[in-house]
Amino acid sequence: MIENTLPEPDHVSELRRQLRRFVAEKAPREKRRAWDKAHDWPRELFRELSDMGLCGLTIAEEHGGLGQDIVAAVAAIEELARVGPFLAGPFIHCAFYGGMNISENGSPEQKASLLPRLARGELLFAYGLSEPDVGGDLSSVRTRGRVDGGELVINGAKRWCTGADWADYIYCLINTAPEASKREALTFVLIPGKAAGVSTTPIEHVNLRYTASCDVHFDDVRIPLDAIVGGPAKLNTAWGMLAGRALDVEKLEVAACTFGFAQAALDEAWTYAQQRVQFGKVIAGHQVIAHKLVTARTKLEACRHMLYHAARLANAGEPCGVETSMAKLFIADTGVEIALACQQVMGSYALSDAYDMDRNVRDLLGMPIVGGSSDMQRNNLAGLWKLNR
Repeated sequence: MIENTLPEPDHVSELRRQLRRFVAEKAPREKRRAWDKAHDWPRELFRELSDMGLCGLTIAEEHGGLGQDIVAAVAAIEELARVGPFLAGPFIHCAFYGGMNISENGSPEQKASLLPRLARGELLFAYGLSEPDVGGDLSSVRTRGRVDGGELVINGAKRWCTGADWADYIYCLINTAPEASKREALTFVLIPGKAAGVSTTPIEHVNLRYTASCDVHFDDVRIPLDAIVGGPAKLNTAWGMLAGRALDVEKLEVAACTFGFAQAALDEAWTYAQQRVQFGKVIAGHQVIAHKLVTARTKLEACRHMLYHAARLANAGEPCGVETSMAKLFIADTGVEIALACQQVMGSYALSDAYDMDRNVRDLLGMPIVGGSSDMQRNNLAGLWKLNR
């Protein structure tokens, strides 16, 4: 197994050791294949991870967490993703979609009521951002929220709302002031997944098959004004939340998943190349194969440096919009290059169910799209560097 090559705190190294032992014992390959085919994830194993305190890595101690530690949380995603999305995904739904966002943007009442449960792994959030006609241009969302007394009445639809069919809350971006400019009309709300008027339809997809993504429809869904993220005073102020620290960390969580998948692909190809014999010697002894592996491993190490440089900045509360966008862009695009090189090393076996390469390639091919596409990251960076003024 390819090991971490960067200096890191002892507690992060110990976390890696515990998670590697956990997934080796609890998530063997035959179970991972079954979860992938079923579009499912193991609730009982996630409960065990939660009991270890893992979900508290994005939550302050005063709210029942371990203290916000972005580097450790990113390392946890990386290690879990090395065996696929089946535990990394639910961890993100709890610790990041929930814990990170409520820690950054929640009202005092929301923090007091939700963060202790998130720290214990008792709540799972889904993101309600994209819509059938809205992808990267999130300020153009058409899902509407109308104030009616002490409630918001919500109508509209979301697409690619992964986990909406089992999430406790949908962290949902809506337009609450259609007459205002787009960026002054946005509100984040917490919509219970089982609220009256919420309906979900699964979307079949080839990657990240720990669950189904969903179309979600809101038909006269009523929620109290206290369900506005940050409280009623934060009506029409979600743009600042969308462009804030929580979004920077979201780019890191997607990059960490990608990095974990890429490591798994290279681990498998590296081992295979030292066992498979052709023309009288193991194929790693043929220059064309050795060069593919060396290049892939060099790219992987570059990904590691970009990921943890950005994670350390985020952890220290330093400005990191540039670094997190670069990490998401570089690791997602480079992950595809690593996947395809490893697939070529393994030849036809990479297309079979005898190995995990088919799943890792599927997952890596999607990472330049999910969580803010590579082209959107280029747009972000052009803006941050003032190239498009």
